[in-house]
Amino acid sequence: MLKGGGAVAFAGVSLAALKLPFFGTDGAQQDPAQCRARDVSEEDMRLVISNWPQYIDPKKAKNGTFQRFQEQTGISVTYNDDVNDNSEFYAKVRNQLGSCQPIDRDMMMLTDWMAARMIGLGWIQPLDKDAVPNLHANLIAPLRGRQWDPDLTYHAPWQSGLTGIAYNAAKTGEVKSFEELLTRSDLKGRVTLLSEMRDTMAFMLRIVGADPDEFTEDEWKNAIDRLQKVVSSGQVRAFTGNDYTQDLAAGNILACEAWSGDVIQLQADNPDIKFVAPEEGLSLWSDNMIVPNLATHEANAEKWIDYYYEPAVAAKLASWVNYICPVEGAREEMEKIDPSLVDEPLIFPDDEMLKATFDFMPLDDRQQVEYEGDWSDVTGG
Repeated sequence: MLKGGGAVAFAGVSLAALKLPFFGTDGAQQDPAQCRARDVSEEDMRLVISNWPQYIDPKKAKNGTFQRFQEQTGISVTYNDDVNDNSEFYAKVRNQLGSCQPIDRDMMMLTDWMAARMIGLGWIQPLDKDAVPNLHANLIAPLRGRQWDPDLTYHAPWQSGLTGIAYNAAKTGEVKSFEELLTRSDLKGRVTLLSEMRDTMAFMLRIVGADPDEFTEDEWKNAIDRLQKVVSSGQVRAFTGNDYTQDLAAGNILACEAWSGDVIQLQADNPDIKFVAPEEGLSLWSDNMIVPNLATHEANAEKWIDYYYEPAVAAKLASWVNYICPVEGAREEMEKIDPSLVDEPLIFPDDEMLKATFDFMPLDDRQQVEYEGDWSDVTGG
């Protein structure tokens, strides 16, 4: 989704230094130093945010993090839960951002790969490091040094998660590996995989002996061919988004590729739902706070970031959303909020679990088109 444009220095960092590919079409590339609005935060105490649904504790709760932020800062927040899919949201804003026009938002939360695309396009404003000291002090080590923004110049993780395996222990035995998920005869036709290409293909790459963080064309072909054979065999019932949760709980499927936060929520009603760190490892991802070009309340957005990187605030948020908390020190604060969650590995994973995590390498324009085409051919959409 980006193309053209020279290296643009801003806040001491150039787009070239990000070492990102250029995705997309001619004319989409922007210079964030030139495509910038006057920040009116001081005289206009507002903030407009786009986030995923059900990704914050109750906004109307008197002691909730949302209300406390507004009370402490005097900033009035318009909070939209209008991010339902990364690609769908991209389609909604690409024409404006690609032509240096405002999208009437000061912050949006997007998953790693889409955040990387937008940063590479020059569509995202750099953060003032001095305005977000809690981010730089408290971000957990496994989320530092991302290939696409290693110095946290443009992004701050909101929540993180793990992609692994879930199974219904009342219906089947433990599924220990992705290889088992794709080959066990007792699971045939009662398995689902995720419709997010990077989630599923990261595991397929691991199965063929490749590293999802850095793989070759031949390794990609081996992985997609292996997936095609699995689909043709009838092992996989469907490729799904979050709707796998209902089928798993109901017993319509026995095991599936799953997101950690979903599983914690399912376990509250059904303790037979189990999450497994597969033998192949775990995919670690984040949804990230980023500030689009022409945002007029960036300083207010930075106050939001710094606030949510206070350990006590982060713990309160994590106790509600049940995803991995990206903030160091939040586990200790959780003792005061909900001690039952302190040892929950899907909110506070230990070092051993995190050592087994991997990422999916950034794709260039040709790879993006080619690989998405291959994926669609195998999955049917």
